[in-house]
Amino acid sequence: MKKPSRRLKIRKSVSSRFEVTKNGKVLRSASFRRHLRRHKSKRQLRRLKKKHQVYGKFAKKVKRLLGRL
Repeated sequence: MKKPSRRLKIRKSVSSRFEVTKNGKVLRSASFRRHLRRHKSKRQLRRLKKKHQVYGKFAKKVKRLLGRL
């Protein structure tokens, strides 16, 4: 009888901070948006709204922690 494989546990802290798209891209939200927004320009705040892509080995690491690799 074959031994059942261990269930992959995902890291909840990583799953709340990163998101993997259908094509496998890893997205993160930008920092510097929580407070002290008054002195930042509207242009900067608009750009911080968007999701940014994570590249390279770090993206691989995030995928592994999310059980996607």
